[in-house]
Formats: sequence, structure tokens, C-alpha cells
Amino acid sequence: MLDTFLLDAVSWARQAGSIQLKYFRSRALDVNTKYNEYDVVTVADKESDNLITSNIKNKYPDHNIISEESGETNNSGAEYCWIIDPLDGTANYSAGLPIFAISIALQKNGETILGVVYLPYLDELFYAIKGQGAFSGEQKLSVSANVRLDHAVVSTGFPVDRNENPDNNIANAVNVIPKVRAFRRLGAAAADICYVAAGLLDAYWELNLHIWDIAAGELIASEAGAVITSLRENRNYSILVASPAINDDILKLIK
Repeated sequence: MLDTFLLDAVSWARQAGSIQLKYFRSRALDVNTKYNEYDVVTVADKESDNLITSNIKNKYPDHNIISEESGETNNSGAEYCWIIDPLDGTANYSAGLPIFAISIALQKNGETILGVVYLPYLDELFYAIKGQGAFSGEQKLSVSANVRLDHAVVSTGFPVDRNENPDNNIANAVNVIPKVRAFRRLGAAAADICYVAAGLLDAYWELNLHIWDIAAGELIASEAGAVITSLRENRNYSILVASPAINDDILKLIK
């Protein structure tokens, strides 16, 4: 059954990706704001959400759904729950930058058992089934073996409420930048996490994320050998995802 769920999730992600490529760098995006001027949504977010949630409701009507754009269905007590970010990295997407992703996770009784992340413009697909490893295409993923902080390439992001909450990650970034080889801000949490899983980044951290940002990526990263640490109890989902060799060094700088 898990293989069927995976095939479905991959198919839905690719279909949503086709929608996003259709609108990408076009004048028909219809960009609007949500929480504040930094938090944007486009017609591609909404159409992607409708495609994925409609498919789930049609094929698995007893399943619950939690989606960034459409909220939660009324099946909150269901055994299975799909957690969806139909377009992660909307600020990138709306600006015409190519790093954005679809994130689809499936939980069973509150435990994530499947994760799919797809980057349409780059045509990169990452996926995992719990206990079976993480993959990109046919390639099994494994975190970086680098053991030196001064050789590390790391990434982060800054919370949408950074202008009003002093716990905004800026001081953490200032601590890390002088200590690492390269520092990046990719702009899509699902992509950052999967790049740690693939060994392209040594670590990624961010504050004040949501379950749909990280559910699929966390499973993919953990199946690839990453260490995942909760950084805050009062800032939604605030996490560090890192290779075991670099984890402690980064954690000392950002706690």
C-alpha cells in the first residue's frame, strides 16, 4: 500500500509542477500577500493546492488533509493524514527565481511514513518511505561526510515575522557566517532539507516554520542519516537539520 501512496504522491507533485511551470515568470501570477508583505501567495499556489487536495479527496475520501493554502479537512480523527505545501518558496517563485518545491507527506497515526519533495524547474525529485532509505531518482541519498566546520556549506532562512520578533535568526547567522566555507539562503525549506539529505549542504536551520514546510523533508533527511534537532519550543517548528559530523558545531553557534 505504501508503494501506491508513493506513486500517487509523486504523480500529484509532478502535475502540480506542470501548473507552476506554466505560470513561472509570467504576468498572470496574481501575487497577493497573506500574513504581511513578506508572505506571498500566487494563483499557482492555489491551483496546485486544488489539484493535490482534489486528488486525495477523490481517491482517499476518509483521509485527513492539512495544507498551507486550504487548511485542514474535517477528517481530523482519520488514521492517515496528508500534509501539503503546494508551493514552497513562493517568494522565489513570484520573483522568477528557480528554487521552489512541492512538498507532500503522509502520516499514519501522527507518524510520518512517506515524504515527496519535487523541484519543478530543476526537475529534482526526492522521496522516502520510513525505514526504506531516501532517494533522488534511483540514487540512494546520504548526508555529507565532511567533518570540518570551515569546509561546510550551510543554509538558513529568516522568519516571516522577522520585522516584529527579535528572535529572528539574524544573530545566529552572524555567528555562523565567519566559521563556515559558504553560507546560503535558498528560500525554500523543503529544498534546503533535501539538499542536506543529498550531501549538497552540510546543515540547514530555520525558525518559525510550519508542519507543511518540513514534514516530507524531515523524513527524507532522517532516512539519509541527518540529525534533526528542535531549536525552540515557542517558535512553531524551529529546526536544525545537519550531518552528524557537523551537527554539534553548528548547534553551539545557534542555540
